[in-house]
Amino acid sequence: MTAGRAAGEVAEALWQRLLAKPWPLPPQALPAGTALVGGAVRDGLLGCLESQPDLDFVVNGDAIALTRQLARDHHGSAVVLDADRSIARLVLGGWNFDLARREGSSLEADLLRRDYSVNAIALPLPTAGAPAPTLLDPSGGLSHLQQRQLVALGEANLLADPLRLLRGIRIASSLDFALEPNSAAWIQCHGPQLTTVAGERVLAELEKLAAAQQGERGLAQAVAWNLLQGWGADASANLAALSLERARQGGLLDGEIRWALPLARLSALFPPQALVGLRSSRRLQQRCRALRHWRQQVAQVGCWANLPERSCLALQRQLEVDFPALVLLLAEPAPQLLERWRNPADPLFHPRPPLDGRSLQQQLAIPAGPELGQLLEHLSLERSFGRLAPGPEGESAALAAAASWWRQRQDRWRD
Repeated sequence: MTAGRAAGEVAEALWQRLLAKPWPLPPQALPAGTALVGGAVRDGLLGCLESQPDLDFVVNGDAIALTRQLARDHHGSAVVLDADRSIARLVLGGWNFDLARREGSSLEADLLRRDYSVNAIALPLPTAGAPAPTLLDPSGGLSHLQQRQLVALGEANLLADPLRLLRGIRIASSLDFALEPNSAAWIQCHGPQLTTVAGERVLAELEKLAAAQQGERGLAQAVAWNLLQGWGADASANLAALSLERARQGGLLDGEIRWALPLARLSALFPPQALVGLRSSRRLQQRCRALRHWRQQVAQVGCWANLPERSCLALQRQLEVDFPALVLLLAEPAPQLLERWRNPADPLFHPRPPLDGRSLQQQLAIPAGPELGQLLEHLSLERSFGRLAPGPEGESAALAAAASWWRQRQDRWRD
């Protein structure tokens, strides 16, 4: 975006960026008067538009009925997001199209009800025979984009949906924008109001913030401004150690960082019970619980290598997928451990018993029961620490080790 360019040229350039990857929903399928708003407009103007962005539209009239009709016509799915405000989502070809009924007497009035000026820029969709597209910017959002400043449209606008308080921190962190002083003051003043928002909405915003490049700063700011204490956040969490720079220094690859860093940040900040309150999935609760547990266990013995063998095996079983997130939480470079984790054949980092229970029952006549489970655990431990070779030779050795273990167990029973 360049200062001084005519509004029509800016709008035309934006439109070309938005259509760089054709939409599965033809723009002409949307009714006259429809306007694109929100993050796609903002990011398109900044030149950081994703290849398949979520698209938010304001329409005149019933957005839910329109979404359902579009879903029927184009073989997509319609999801009602807010029945009271007539907001729905069309899922089509892997894209999300969110449609909302215009609020107020005009598009300009609708924009002025929004949260931040950079989100209050609209691109009315062009129609056949109409003039070239132009932007509608009633609150100076274009200027604020150029200044890289996040400006709230008003204190009342933020309080109309307190999630906007957290969203401001998230947008500033994601775009590396400065929060305008009055806007920052309003967020700090009303931070506790975030507890009035549904937990799943708060979590969705937190997940986006945790995934931002400077998400650790944004999360720390949210804690300092008292937005998250009501949600059970751990104010003592060392978020500064969970930066992008440290993740790279710790040996993680970019593809690993994309998922491991947000997970590490969330698990450091929120105990499992807090995630229950945020209505997270059970899977996320389990992952964070395991990460917090093993971070504590490793800290107690000084380093990963000092864990007893059984503990090491239990750690790898629980964190077979999420081990890079634990490396981040330990804040110690671990390139050798990560290399082992990246090798799917590593017997410790991807533990598997060398024989299954059915084979042991058939070949050694071992009955089902607790002893069979103990034997499988013994064999897994032997294999994980290199005392049983992999491959066919390892299976023969494992069978011999199992027979020896079973004989010793029977001898003890006789004694």
